[in-house]
Amino acid sequence: MDRINYKHLHYFWHVARAGSVTRAAGQLNVSMQTISGQITKLEQQLGRSLFRQQGRGLALTEAGRLALDYADRIFLLGEELETALADPLLDQTLRLAAGISDVVPKGIASRLLRPALRTDGRLRLSCGEGDFDELIGELGRHRLDLVLADRPVASGEQQQFQSWPLLRCPVQLLAAPELHARCQAGFPASLEQAPLLLPSRDNVLRRQLEHWFDANGVRPDLVGEFDDHALMETFARQGLGLLPAPVSPDGEADHPGLLPLGALDGVWEHYYVTASRRKLQHPALQAILQAWT
Repeated sequence: MDRINYKHLHYFWHVARAGSVTRAAGQLNVSMQTISGQITKLEQQLGRSLFRQQGRGLALTEAGRLALDYADRIFLLGEELETALADPLLDQTLRLAAGISDVVPKGIASRLLRPALRTDGRLRLSCGEGDFDELIGELGRHRLDLVLADRPVASGEQQQFQSWPLLRCPVQLLAAPELHARCQAGFPASLEQAPLLLPSRDNVLRRQLEHWFDANGVRPDLVGEFDDHALMETFARQGLGLLPAPVSPDGEADHPGLLPLGALDGVWEHYYVTASRRKLQHPALQAILQAWT
């Protein structure tokens, strides 16, 4: 199949949103015959009907609904591009699209990114959160400039990406005040059957935590497993379990409503930044690397 003619697709998009050829023709200030002809050519190219008659109007076929979904994204993205290009400060603005793995605490992420905000000139920072593998996929599609996570990129992907260790933090247990009072005396023996929240099993920190509990001969009561650190912290703040969390590198309090119960000696959380090898000279990435490596 030949490449889609976006002019034809644009006419289809207007008709699908307007609900009729007549209304779309009025909006676009072209004849109904022109629009109908363009849509017919698009249907011939795609080999599928996009509309069907429904009373006096038109309804989308299943193929038409799928085409509209893609057309929405294509043309709305085009409108965003026009807006971005019209920004009078465009040439003075450095953009940084950062993906943050959902296991990275918000306070840690903000500290790691802070040096980027101090780069010369105007920086527009865009942050998104998600699963590590999904973020690396976005990085590979050049929708992100860098990814912050608790792991480096896999060895099989190192031709395309490069990872750097930024920070190593000791890990402690935190608790809401009532649970803290119950478990404070006799730590770590006091952890026996204490309610515990843990990151999910594929998390890098999880294996270290399980080893620490085994080495210290305590068996807490695992009451919850989480992919998202922020959600796990919310449950801990409600007193539902102990929270393993990194100690802030600068001593700032990152966990309001929670009290430190005890350090987990020998347990460390590591944080990495990963970037495409095509983006290694991004000034914001260089600022982060200079500050943390």
